[in-house]
Order: sequence, then C-alpha cells, then structure tokens
Amino acid sequence: MSRLLARALATLMLAVAATGVTVLTTAAPASADGCYTWSGELRNGSRGAAVTQLQIRVAGYPGYNSNLVIDGVFGDATEAAVRRFQSAYGLTANGVAGSQTFNRIYALQDDDCTPIHFTYGEMNQCNSTWSGGLVSAAQARSNALRVMWQLEALRHALGDRRMVVSSAFRSVACNPDASDTYSRHLYGDAADFTGTPSLCAIVRQARYHGFEEILGPGYPGHGDHAHVANDPSRTWSASQCF
Repeated sequence: MSRLLARALATLMLAVAATGVTVLTTAAPASADGCYTWSGELRNGSRGAAVTQLQIRVAGYPGYNSNLVIDGVFGDATEAAVRRFQSAYGLTANGVAGSQTFNRIYALQDDDCTPIHFTYGEMNQCNSTWSGGLVSAAQARSNALRVMWQLEALRHALGDRRMVVSSAFRSVACNPDASDTYSRHLYGDAADFTGTPSLCAIVRQARYHGFEEILGPGYPGHGDHAHVANDPSRTWSASQCF
C-alpha cells in the first residue's frame, strides 16, 4: 500500500469515527510516514526513542490534572495515555501501541511532525529562529511541539473546532512586558487563544490534557483570551469559568 493511499484511508477512518459508526477492520502493518515511522508494537515495559516519539503524540491524554513525563519509558502513565488516545479515536483501547494506533497518528501529523491542525508558524509569531527566549532555540521548538500535540487532543475533545492561536513563543524582545521573566511564552510551552470555542470551554477542557498553567476570564489581564502552558508550579485561575 502506498503511503499516500494509507494516509487517505487513515484520514477516512477519522471521519467515520467522528460519525459514531462502528467499522470492523483487520490489523495491517503500519504504513511508513514522512515524519517518523514506528515498527512493531510498544507496550508497558518498552523503552527508547520510539517510546519518546509516542509519548509526545499522546501527551494530551494524561487524564484530569495530570501531566505525562516524556522520558522514553513506557510505564503505567503512558499506557493510560495510549488507552485514552485510542478511545478518543474509536480504536480498541488496550494500551498497546500497534499498527492501528500508529496509522491513526500518521493521519494526524504532517511531515514536520506537527499535528495537522497546528503549525510552527502560528506557535512562533515572534521570529523565525526560535532564539532569544529563556531556553535554547532547539528547546523552545521542542517545547512547542509537545504543546501542539496537547492542543490537538484539546481541539479533538472540543469537537474538532478550529482554535485561533493569538500568541505562543516569545523572545525577551517580543514579550510585551520586558520585566516579566516568568512568562511560559519565553520557554515556548505556552499558547493563548481568542475567538471560538468559548474561552471558558477551552480552559475547562484544558484540565484534562496535561496543561499545568491554565488562565482565563476572571484572572487579571485574561478577560479576552485563554492561556494554557506547561508549568511545574501549576496555576489554574479562571474564576468566571471554574
């Protein structure tokens, strides 16, 4: 099966799953992909780069008030995240990443490894080099990739409605407040949203997709946008929403 045909079939399955119609399929080898190609199966106990790549893709499925560690070790938390991903897309939710899971991921990503509904360009409206933040350019870009996969999960949970990123990575020079050295935007692991879905819908649902910093209406300066980020200090504040 050609890669283009495999991607088309996988995309068709996404559309069918969204209708709620059950389709019986037989297992087939995972197709090759322009970004990353898995081989075999990954399950609890697996280790290595293939697990790391999987964890990035399922980082948006850790469960309520949880965050998935990207460490290349397929443990209980990764298994649970894989189960949630599988369930979200109508697959057999057994926690084992095999051909069906990988083919679904292939249908969800572009050749630069970003999910199909988000781009590096919209995650960096500051400069093209990803430099000037509080981490290296490579780390900022890596942080943004993880956030995009979390956002893909959030978008899917919100009915696959378009989400408008108003701001994401910022260098120190791009940051509106030069004295604000705590902003997660300077690390590349934050994103702000305007428009629809509603701001409250975004911040409420974000609690299930690994975001540790969630700010929205009711928090000072956030009446017109929703903010999500990966921040170990964990701050949720949107009094008009929750």
